[in-house]
Amino acid sequence: MHEPASRSVPPPAATGNRYDRMEWAGAFGDLGTLIPFVAAYIGVLKLDPFGVLFAFGLCMLACGLHYKTPIPVQPMKAIGAVAITQAAQTAVVTPGAVYGAALATGVAWLFLGLSGMAARVTRLVPPAVVLGIMLGLGFGFMLEGVKMMQTDWPIAALAGVGTLLLMGNRTLPAMFVLLVFGAAVGAWRQPALLHELAQVPLGLPSPSFALSDISLHELAIGAALLALPQLPLTLGNAVIAVKEENNRLFPGRPVTENGLATSTGIMNVFSSVVGGVPMCHGAGGMAGHVAFGARTGGAPVILGVILLVLALFFSAGVSLLFKLFPLSILGVILFLTGAQLALGSSVLPADRNQRLVALATAALCMWNVAAGFLLGLALHVMIARGWVRM
Repeated sequence: MHEPASRSVPPPAATGNRYDRMEWAGAFGDLGTLIPFVAAYIGVLKLDPFGVLFAFGLCMLACGLHYKTPIPVQPMKAIGAVAITQAAQTAVVTPGAVYGAALATGVAWLFLGLSGMAARVTRLVPPAVVLGIMLGLGFGFMLEGVKMMQTDWPIAALAGVGTLLLMGNRTLPAMFVLLVFGAAVGAWRQPALLHELAQVPLGLPSPSFALSDISLHELAIGAALLALPQLPLTLGNAVIAVKEENNRLFPGRPVTENGLATSTGIMNVFSSVVGGVPMCHGAGGMAGHVAFGARTGGAPVILGVILLVLALFFSAGVSLLFKLFPLSILGVILFLTGAQLALGSSVLPADRNQRLVALATAALCMWNVAAGFLLGLALHVMIARGWVRM
């Protein structure tokens, strides 16, 4: 299930982090998922920008320094989607429920990681299912990128062609050109936005203990409605797939399921305390960092420091800053991230029945990773028992 060596990304020559121009470019490779979710949490759920950015920034910094590969820190997508949708339609999901979801998620993954159960559970997952998860995630990201690009095809086409021509160029990294182009388009189309940004006051916010006002009802809503449905998705996308992707690309810096589960737990407990959102490591995020040049943990360290600076000095203006980048530009980033992930998972098993497992898992994972994961396991069991044959 591993891709040919000609396609694989070489591991870094040194064991430490680098902070060169390619690491800087790769640091922004995960903006396609980070910006929309963070903007929605702040804009729809009215979460404090300081807590959200501070949690992401410090967790990225810690993960980059600890893992020394481009292990990402992303919003948990299922929790984010449910929380934002429900908050927009009803009053059931509150900021307290989001903090409760982060706390419940953190405790669950700490238990799984520290007890060693995460590794034991993932060993039960067949390689074909892992391959299907990564392939489905890749195509899912590409489709979501195309939807975002449809909001402005001319800009997306210019950005996409220019980015492809510069991919791998170490003199002029593609991501830098893409970000400058996106910011220029945003400034040209929304000149008033620059004036608003200039008026935003700078200053240090006062940190608060986010769990101090959370009720038992909000904790129950966060645990049952938000955290519980996310568990199988996190297992597939943020533990199994990230371990597979990291160890394939960077065999000199391997990670384990228990280690990833433990760091996921620590991140979420910390996030719940400072007013952040549920977070995980996502295979798509790693693919995004790598696609635009990252080869060490320097990329998440760089992005983490930038987010910490924004949190400490520019929290009031972060929503305006995110509006500067057109949705179509974020779509280009997401499309190329998905392509990177899918290319790394493009060698199907030789066995015909296992190919069916991989493809069926991938197809459903394009819609819902947890559902694809469960279907793949069920199909593998049915084939092993002779109930299904192709």
